[in-house]
Amino acid sequence: MNHIFRLLWVYIWIQYPVFAQVDNWELKAKVMVDNQIMVRGVQDEKVLDIMRQTPRHEFVPTEQRPFSYMDSPLPIGYDQTISQPYIVGLMTSLLELKGNEKVLEIGTGSGYQAAVLSNLCKEVFTIEILQELAVRSKATLARLGYDNIYVKWGDGYQGWPDEAPFDAVIVTAAPPKLPPKLFEQLKVGGRLVIPVGSIWQELWVITKLQGGIMDKESVIPVRFVPMVHPKKPIPE
Repeated sequence: MNHIFRLLWVYIWIQYPVFAQVDNWELKAKVMVDNQIMVRGVQDEKVLDIMRQTPRHEFVPTEQRPFSYMDSPLPIGYDQTISQPYIVGLMTSLLELKGNEKVLEIGTGSGYQAAVLSNLCKEVFTIEILQELAVRSKATLARLGYDNIYVKWGDGYQGWPDEAPFDAVIVTAAPPKLPPKLFEQLKVGGRLVIPVGSIWQELWVITKLQGGIMDKESVIPVRFVPMVHPKKPIPE
C-alpha cells in the first residue's frame, strides 16, 4: 500500500504544473475587478477594462497561480511580491492616463503593473533593482507580446535621466522620503504616485506645477516593501 501512495505523490508532483494552470482566467479576472476593485471606489473604466484583460497568473510563480485572482499580494521570489490587485487599480487610476503618455515605473517586480500600464499609455520605462527579476519580467513581457515596455536593471532612486522627462511616474516600493530625482524627471503638469514612509506609509499623489512647485495629496495608508539602494554599483 505504501508504494501506491509513493507513486501517487510522484504523479502529483510531475503533474503539478498542469494542476496549477488557471482555467477560465478571463472570468476570474472579471470577478476580481468587479468584486474587489470597482466596489472599493476605483471608477476609471479604462483601467478596469484593462485589468479584466490582463492575465495576472502569467506574472506569478507556478505554485501561486491558483491564487492569482484573489485580492492579495503574492510572493514572486527574492523577498518581493506582486501588488494587491486593488492597489494596482487604485495607483493606476490616480495617474489619470489619457493614452499618449510616457510613463516611468520604479519597481518592475513581476512585470504585472507595467503590463497594465502599457495598454493605457504610449510607452512604459520600468526599472528593477534586482537583476534576476529584471531579466525574468523582461522575458515574461516579451513572451506575452508587450512591445512598448522597456525594462532596465538599475537604481530606482536615480530614475531614467536619458529618457526624461516623463508625463507620469509610479513607484511600487516605499522610500522613507520622496526621491528628488524622480520629481525632477517629471514634466510640468505630470503626476507622481508613490508610497512614502518607513514604519508608517502613505500613498501620495504629487503633481508638478510651474516653477517646480509640488502639489501633494495623501490618499490612503499602505504597506509596501522598502525601496532600497543597490548594495553595489549597477553598471550602465
